[in-house]
Amino acid sequence: MQAALFTRSPIARRVVTHSVRCLASRATPPKPPLQNTPPSPNSQQSSSPSSLPSLDFAPSVEDEQQQQERTGARSSKNSLSSIERRRRVLIRAALGVLLLGAGVETWLMGREWEDHELREKKMKIEDAPSTRWGRTKSRFGGIFGFFTEPLWPELLPSPHPSMPQKPYTLLVSIDDLLVTSIWDRQHGWRTAKRPGVDYFLAYISQFFEVVIFTTQYNYTGGPIAEKLDPYQFFIPYRLFRDACRSVNGQPVKDLTYLNRDLSKVIVLDTHPEHVAPQPENAIILPKWTGDPRDKGLVAMIPFLESIGIFKPPDVRPILEAYHGKDIPLEYAKKEAEMKRKHIEDWEKNRKGFSAGSFTLSSLFGGSSQANASPIPLTYLEQKRHEAQLQYKEDQAFLLANKDNFERLIKEDQEAMAKELAGGTFWNAIETMVLGAPPKKDMTPSSQSSKDAPSTSVPAAGA
Repeated sequence: MQAALFTRSPIARRVVTHSVRCLASRATPPKPPLQNTPPSPNSQQSSSPSSLPSLDFAPSVEDEQQQQERTGARSSKNSLSSIERRRRVLIRAALGVLLLGAGVETWLMGREWEDHELREKKMKIEDAPSTRWGRTKSRFGGIFGFFTEPLWPELLPSPHPSMPQKPYTLLVSIDDLLVTSIWDRQHGWRTAKRPGVDYFLAYISQFFEVVIFTTQYNYTGGPIAEKLDPYQFFIPYRLFRDACRSVNGQPVKDLTYLNRDLSKVIVLDTHPEHVAPQPENAIILPKWTGDPRDKGLVAMIPFLESIGIFKPPDVRPILEAYHGKDIPLEYAKKEAEMKRKHIEDWEKNRKGFSAGSFTLSSLFGGSSQANASPIPLTYLEQKRHEAQLQYKEDQAFLLANKDNFERLIKEDQEAMAKELAGGTFWNAIETMVLGAPPKKDMTPSSQSSKDAPSTSVPAAGA
């Protein structure tokens, strides 16, 4: 009765209502109002206890501050252990030493040139950079020389003193000079040999040390060189892309690495940019486009053989005199003029000898004109005739011994294939420790030598 009376009074009802509201507020915290939510037209109908909760669970800045205040942990962002601090000090010291060493090395790169450096760089003291910055730049660029310089410091071996050496060296390119690529519907792309290329290489090798020097790689230029001279009878050496320098990303042929006297070196090429370091040693010929009636290569033989016959001390002034001209045509005019003067001198000497001489035939009324000798050959024509005879002998020797040469090449290829097929890791280790096995004797057998003609191989200086 007293409780009922208590709840009936207005003051009691207010106290009870206020207590219930406080308990409800502590049990369920108030929901935060939604932000940036447009009011719905049916907001009054949707404001019911079954409305969906908000999906925004990103913690607020106040919550993070409250968590930090509650945990009481100190941030480890600026705190390092002793090992980490020691490691950081060592790294900074190493970087400092590295920078100091780089500075000292840069300063040493500007020192004066030494003799062995000039020999390695193929430079003279007057041609080398004279300023400190120039010397530093040159030495720094030499660090990356593996990618820009030829693979060997001397591309050709030094002449052996016991073997005769031809006095002049002829570097011949392949691309569009000896061969070219042609296409037709029947066969597609093929590599065609220039007309007269076999005769050119065989004949001119009597006067020059012929070397194939191409910007192609070994795996593309090697098979072409094998087809041009399968027995290596006329082309003793072959140089490919790895023997070239790289200048602005383009391969060039630097003759200073050739290990030959440049006053006796001639380069035949079709690309002027490939011979840019020594243009005074180069003869630039028009590109061969596949014309089967072309005679441009054979027409160069008289000019080149005249150099091999007369043996000038320096070929560069001669090449400079013919620079920019049609060499076969201009040289033909020079040779015709030499022949005309030779005939005039011979006739003059013959008339003087006939007028002042007394012969037995003239005593008995015979005619001196009947026994007159023909016009003698010039020195150039005599040597040319001897070279042509030597060429015929060489071709006869190759033809007679072709079977022997083919057999030797086949045996060599089979031996190489057998070694590659049976090669193992232990064989490689044995070769490294004990050395390579002795090479087989590649000379023809006694029976084969009896069957071969008695014609001897021409000497290197023939």
